[in-house]
Order: sequence, then structure tokens, then C-alpha cells
Amino acid sequence: MAKKKEKQRSAERLPRKEYEQELKALHIEMVKLQQWVVAKGLKVCVVFEGRDGAGKGGTIKAITERVSPRVFRVVALPAPTEREKSQMYAQRYIQHMPSAGEVVIFDRSWYNRAGVERVMGFCSDEQAEKFLSVVPHFEKLLVESGIIVIKYWLEVSAEEQQRRLEERITDGRKIWKLSPMDLKSFSRWDDYTRARDEMFAASDSSWAPWYMAHSEDKRRARLNIISHLLGQIPYEDITQEQKIKLPKRGKIGQYKSSHYPSRMVPERF
Repeated sequence: MAKKKEKQRSAERLPRKEYEQELKALHIEMVKLQQWVVAKGLKVCVVFEGRDGAGKGGTIKAITERVSPRVFRVVALPAPTEREKSQMYAQRYIQHMPSAGEVVIFDRSWYNRAGVERVMGFCSDEQAEKFLSVVPHFEKLLVESGIIVIKYWLEVSAEEQQRRLEERITDGRKIWKLSPMDLKSFSRWDDYTRARDEMFAASDSSWAPWYMAHSEDKRRARLNIISHLLGQIPYEDITQEQKIKLPKRGKIGQYKSSHYPSRMVPERF
């Protein structure tokens, strides 16, 4: 009975009003976390992987929309250049690692080698297997250097994925989200599932574990992930250690503007 109720609840879309109320409260906590990260010089690396259309971009936007982009940096790398292809595989990612007082969020990461590159034939099986054998050690080096590594996998059903991809085709606001690679990989669901499972088996370590979030309901997934993320980094509220008070404003109106731009934005609304 409990499982049935849980399944029914997860199938119901979270109302927008409730979502926005919960998100506002979480955003306040994210600001507190931000101030703590800066004050303590923490280095945080958050990795987002998952199915095409699982909601990675929307989740990252929900995390970052109320914090400073100078503290929370989002890294979404394009396909590697010919020069980058000749480099050590992790080289293009290492340069984006956080310095003290930073949170770096990877919208897809070095795990491309275990996923899209492997499934779509951009690397050999030997290269993929070598990556899976090395990546736990790579991440241990990150952790031992003082970086907090948090990895999320967003999972969505085949039916919901298809609905979202079809929506990208018909919605002019979302067509940019549909890449040629999305279309090519659409028919390879089982291949991606197999690659995902092998990736989990090889890289779900005690120092950098994977966390899976089901995202049939994007709103619930965003709230769950932000709440979980806050719980992974112990922090204290230092935002009100000093009371903030606006200083007295100087006199207004003594200076008269003598020049405005000749071109004004038309007021159409």
C-alpha cells in the first residue's frame, strides 16, 4: 500500500505555487551556503549527468538563479577541438576545477567518455574501459586536494524522454535544446542503460559516490536535488553576522542632467 501511494504521489505534478514557495526557501539556504563557501575557502565540484531530456539544464538553472555567478560557475564544454583530442583526456576538465571559495557545476563532464562517446563510437571500447579503470583514482586525487566532489545522475522514463524531445521540436523556445546528437542517440536507449550501469559499477566510490534522482516531475526533482546538495556541505548562516543598514543618501536634485541619448527604446508594453 505504501509503495502504491508513493508511486501515485510521484506521478502527480507538483503545483507551481507550492514549487515556487519551496524553491524560495531553498534559494535562501543556497545564499547562506554561498557565503559559507566564500568565507571558508571551500572548493566544490558538482557533476550533472543523465539521460537526454532528463532536466539537467533546468536543475542547474534552479540551483544558480539566486546566487552569484562569480561563486557558482557553470561549465558546459562543447565538443573537443582537434588540439584537445590530442591532449590527456582529463586535461580540458582540470583547468575548470574550483579554486578556494568557488562552486563549479559541470553540465556533463569527463563522464562523456563513459556515455555518449562510448555509445556513439567516438572512442574505442579499450579507451572507455581504460577511463573507467582510472576515473576513481582521478576523483580521489581531486578529493585529496581538498575538492568536494558531488555527482548526480538524472533518470527519466523512455516515455517521458520522448515527450520532452518531441516538445523541443514543436516549441520554438526549446528547439535550440535539440542537438543532432539527441536525434542520433534517441534509438539507443538500452545501449545507454548498459553504459550507465557499467559507469556506476566502476565509479560509485566512497569518496565520490553517485546520487540518482528520478525526474519524471522536473519540479520535484529540482527541489530534491537542491535540498540534497545543501545537505552534502555542512554550513552555517553567517549572512546576518553584521547588521546591514543603508547609509544616508546625499542630496538629490542639485545636478540637472544636460544630455540624454538621442535613441530611446520604444515603450511598446
